[in-house]
This record gives sequence, structure tokens and C-alpha cells, in this order.
Amino acid sequence: MSDTELWHNPRCSKSRAAKAALDEAGVEYTERRYLDEPPTAEELDAVLTRIGAEPWDVARLNEPVAKELGLKDLERDRARWIGVMVENPALIQRPIVLTGETAVVARDDASVRKVLDGR
Repeated sequence: MSDTELWHNPRCSKSRAAKAALDEAGVEYTERRYLDEPPTAEELDAVLTRIGAEPWDVARLNEPVAKELGLKDLERDRARWIGVMVENPALIQRPIVLTGETAVVARDDASVRKVLDGR
């Protein structure tokens, strides 16, 4: 079993690029299609802590559901934002790569490299 996990949306080009980079580097990982298997509030909270970010830092504010919920204007209460994101996983920025104690939103080569170098 691998200690690396990829929170992945195969419809997203950035997510596919991160997956390809992990594959090319020969990294064994567990793929989690987080839209189909959303994280719990506890899981998302732990991942945000590992990333060193607040939920509003990794929220996809341009998603239609974000606009419907008025997310940009929502009070910055960590637990409330996590709850909204767990209920609407499309709001979670992707991809997220977790390995060991490191986690990053891997939207570019430098972020993927950070994970690969830190393994």
C-alpha cells in the first residue's frame, strides 16, 4: 500500500497532468476521485492543515455552486467552510497530492515536484 494519495478529477486537465507526472516518476499512489468519494469534514480539515491553508484558500469560487451559495461573501469560519466544501466537493481545488506529512494543491509542475522531492 502506498502512502501517497491523489485527490483527482479525471475531467480536469491539471488533475490529469499531476497524475501523469506521478506515473512518469514511478510513484505508487492511491487515486481518490473525490467527487465520487468526498472527504469527511475531519479528512478535509486534516488535509488543509497539512497544506497549511484555510478552506477559502483552496475553494473554487468560480464554480456555479459557489455563486449560488454566495461563497465569496460567506463569513470566514473554518468549520462552516469545510462543511460547505464537503457537501459540495466540486468546490475543492484539484488536484491534491498527499504523501507522508506533505500535501499540496498540485496545479503546476513545481507543486508536483515539491511532493516528489519531499517523499
